[in-house]
Amino acid sequence: GHSLARRGRTRGRPGHRASSASSPEPRAPSAAASPALRASVRPSAPPRGTMPAVDKLLLEEALQDSPQTRSLLSVFEEDAGTLTDYTNQLLQAMQRVYGAQNEMCLATQQLSKQLLAYEEQNFALGKGDEEVISTLHYFSKVVDELNVLHTELAKQLADTMVLPIIRFREKDLTEVSTLKDLFGLASSEHDLSMAKYSRLPKKKENEKVKTEIVKEVTAARRKQHLSSLQYYCALNALQYRKRVAMMEPMLGFAHGQINFFKKGAEMFSQSMDSFLSSVADMVQSIQVELEAEAEEMRASQQELLSLEEAVYTPDLDAAAPQINRNLIQKAGYLNLRNKTGLVTTTWERLYFFTQGGNLMCQPRGAVAGGLIQDLDNCSVMAVDCEDRRYCFQITTPNGRAGIILQAESRKENEEWICAINNISRQIYLTDNPEVSVHLLQLSVSSSGFLGSRHQVESDGSPSSDSNYKFCKKTRKPLPQLDVLEWVVSTLGLCLLNFVIQDERNQTTSKAAYRSKMLSFWGVIRSQNMKSSEVENDKIVPKAAVIIPEAEQLIAPGTPIQFDIVLPATEFLDQNRGSRRINPFGETEDETFPETEDSLLQQMFIVRFLGSMAVKTDNTTEVIYEAMRQVLAARAIHNIFRMTESHLMVTSQALRLIDPQTQVTRANFELTSVTQFAAHQENKRLVGFVVRMPESTGGESLSAYVFESNSEGEKICYAINLGKEIIEVQKDPEALAQLMLSIPLTNDGKYVLLNDQPDDNDGSPSENRGAESEA
Repeated sequence: GHSLARRGRTRGRPGHRASSASSPEPRAPSAAASPALRASVRPSAPPRGTMPAVDKLLLEEALQDSPQTRSLLSVFEEDAGTLTDYTNQLLQAMQRVYGAQNEMCLATQQLSKQLLAYEEQNFALGKGDEEVISTLHYFSKVVDELNVLHTELAKQLADTMVLPIIRFREKDLTEVSTLKDLFGLASSEHDLSMAKYSRLPKKKENEKVKTEIVKEVTAARRKQHLSSLQYYCALNALQYRKRVAMMEPMLGFAHGQINFFKKGAEMFSQSMDSFLSSVADMVQSIQVELEAEAEEMRASQQELLSLEEAVYTPDLDAAAPQINRNLIQKAGYLNLRNKTGLVTTTWERLYFFTQGGNLMCQPRGAVAGGLIQDLDNCSVMAVDCEDRRYCFQITTPNGRAGIILQAESRKENEEWICAINNISRQIYLTDNPEVSVHLLQLSVSSSGFLGSRHQVESDGSPSSDSNYKFCKKTRKPLPQLDVLEWVVSTLGLCLLNFVIQDERNQTTSKAAYRSKMLSFWGVIRSQNMKSSEVENDKIVPKAAVIIPEAEQLIAPGTPIQFDIVLPATEFLDQNRGSRRINPFGETEDETFPETEDSLLQQMFIVRFLGSMAVKTDNTTEVIYEAMRQVLAARAIHNIFRMTESHLMVTSQALRLIDPQTQVTRANFELTSVTQFAAHQENKRLVGFVVRMPESTGGESLSAYVFESNSEGEKICYAINLGKEIIEVQKDPEALAQLMLSIPLTNDGKYVLLNDQPDDNDGSPSENRGAESEA
């Protein structure tokens, strides 16, 4: 092991120590001979438990600074450079291990939190996840314990593996590099001083200069000797320290891993093994269920795909489709026609379905459907639209054209028309709607005249259903109308149509036109009153007044309308753009010249709360029940918006006027108002029942509920006064007595409710001018 030291120490010059004279004289190793030289100095493997021999530089040869010593020094310097490069790479690898372990700590910590967050996800289909949640909670605890172990291991790796190698690089390798630089500077200074000493002249010696140069050489040689000794000592110590620096970090790494595995083995006890076994069994059972379900779904898929092509063809049986005309509910995709411009339209495919008496629409992606059209008392008929097949149009009860829809086949088209036709007759409110629809179809098919009319109106007109309505009290079919009465009613309608056409063609005055219409309807009304008096004479009065049940007053599930404007009109207005407002404050189709010569004009500020169909108008209890249901529905559905209007009570009609545009929103003939009453506790609530004739000759009853700024009894008194004026208009003397019996204010206006004193203030006439007009 000491052959290289002895070889560096041997020199072929006089004065060399005798102890090394017998050694062969070495040559300065060349660059090509360096690997062989390094191989010659590599010691053999030491016995286990003993310190291996190391190569070192002899300090005695530092002063001589022979080429052999410099050659041996270059070998040590090369070894130190290689050790520096290797140490940097080893440090990067150890830092990567420490970074991975530290990342493992952070990852297990995040994993534990994520396992606990499963319970807080609120899955839409989270039914039956309790077992999964409890299992994940247990796994979260296990991961937390593993996180503690990983944290301890990361700290131990940082202290026992990374820190020693960093200390070795920063202390030992940096010290060797610094001493190498100092040794190079000292050698350069020594060479310069020796060059000066060599240039001393031989003939003209200057003792002073010689003495200074000798001192300079002596100081440079002493400095070089000192730096070389320090440098040699550092290189020799590096041969020991590099062995320790390589083994100490790995020793700390091994101890850290062993402690980690020992604590991990202690943590995984017998209970942990049984828990993992149960989880594995649960996963296996779920996998078995999944395979069984997948097999069942594959079988169902093959069965569904083996159907005939008729399932996919939209209009395969167009010639003779099997149509179900007894439907009271229908659902499916239809194309909705929307007007986008003056002459441009678009068609949108949407999902439509019926719910009670309403037509609903649900676009794709929507959670629930929205109201499109109230189908009660509506009419439906097939139409030709834009050269498209299977189109039909729904018309509102007031005769306005509604929405236009397109079905995908003839069968769907006719079934939609029949379903809407059945719903418009409110058959869905009976106890047995299927039987009612069947009887209706039999009656329609058995009547030749009605059947032909049914065909003319394209299966969409709501007329001809009065003979087939069911009495909602007894749930039994009403008897058919007398044939003579039906003929008279039909001829009366035809005669009225002829009169209207004749008057329009002759362009007579509005007064004459109105007079002729009123005289015609007066005859019809007198006949009806006589027939009703005969029927009333046959009624036997009961001993006591019985308050009917709520179901006898209003059918359960009756839809409530919360706005004066029909929902279908609102829907079409949104799709067609804003409608033109008449700047003259007049309605589109109707004028009311009777208000100019009306004996009574009373105006009240009201807010519309809602309206709904009722079953009877024989008692005011139906108004109270309608108020209760309307207010309850508004509270349940959080509907707070109310439409404010001016209620004009005249001796002919009740008019709801828009306070801004003065456009009449609704008009009710006073003779059609059969019941009216104010709420018994909330004096500002008022309602009335309107009996509206249908195109078939039947009548429908609807209750309207309002909230007034004034007391509802005043509105009821005004309505009652208007009805009395109508009754006494035929007798001039009775009319004069009635007008004389009503007191007037100083400005000539009528004072209403003079027989009922106002509780709020003493003078009922002081707060009346803002709402009454004479």
